[in-house]
Amino acid sequence: MNQLLCFTSAFCLILFHGYLSIAEAGLIGVNYGMLGNNLPPPSEVIALLKSRQITRVRLFDPNYDALQALQGSGIDVILGTLNQDLQNLGSDLSFARNWVQENVIPYSEAVTFRCISAGNEVIPGDLAVHVLPAMRNLKTALREANLGEIPVSTTVSTAVLGNSYPPSRGEFTKEVSPTMKSITEFLAAAKSPLLVNVYPYFAYIYDQQNISLAYALFNSSEVVVKDGQLGYKNLFDAITDAVYSALEKVGGNYVVIVVSESGWPSNENGEIATIANAQMYNNKLIAHVSGASGTPKRPGRSIDTYVFAIFNENLKPSGTEQHFGLYYPNMTEVYHVEFTQ
Repeated sequence: MNQLLCFTSAFCLILFHGYLSIAEAGLIGVNYGMLGNNLPPPSEVIALLKSRQITRVRLFDPNYDALQALQGSGIDVILGTLNQDLQNLGSDLSFARNWVQENVIPYSEAVTFRCISAGNEVIPGDLAVHVLPAMRNLKTALREANLGEIPVSTTVSTAVLGNSYPPSRGEFTKEVSPTMKSITEFLAAAKSPLLVNVYPYFAYIYDQQNISLAYALFNSSEVVVKDGQLGYKNLFDAITDAVYSALEKVGGNYVVIVVSESGWPSNENGEIATIANAQMYNNKLIAHVSGASGTPKRPGRSIDTYVFAIFNENLKPSGTEQHFGLYYPNMTEVYHVEFTQ
């Protein structure tokens, strides 16, 4: 996270789904982070997800045990690369081929890969220059392996935005605009989504004078922000539409956003990061994106969304970062979230 403000048997034939702009409910997944020294084995975690009827998961990087456990589970996967691999992925096609050979091909008949993400939240930053070359080489390697229908993208935080209010004025910062324009062109040509981490929590804590807690928690019944003919009752939609506006300004009118992370911490920030608020946010988030309403700017367009995260992770930075989990490491609930709406 960037606090500044994306089957029936092990032998079945897998179809790799594209991201279509059709009016349907967004599908819900979870982020499976592993920055903890007390977490259960992946086989138990995947069994837990199946018991909760969770059908999507995001892995931040390839994990052999997790990928093994996912085979034949019916749980689709967004698979990330390590940020430190981006330079090699972008500069060396053979490295990208080996990455696909080791991390995708062995599982491709029993796992549906929804997307490969080249890095996580490296734009802006020193690694940003390597993202698009890495995406291109990964796509080439997938095509050579007859897996070209798997989308390739990258994951960004809202730190890429120079302006986000009102949503129609959303635009990328001058620093990242050339990079995001090139990435957007790649995504548009490939009909692949942009993965975006959307956190109303961080927007709220950095601007409490202008943002109400109710607006951040999906708890406003009235329009809070009027943007031309569009009205916003929640901050999640406003942030998402600000990114859509930024994409439009660099030629990405038809690029779809997948919300790769969203969540709310349950501890370590007074009366803001509480179990009650986290439970409210995540349940209302799931209900909202499952309702097929889309956003004011993209009504009726599905917003596939991945809740952050499965577990409280004790090796993340101290403070709220360790308290985004739906579950404690012993697999008891921090609070209950209803995934089937």
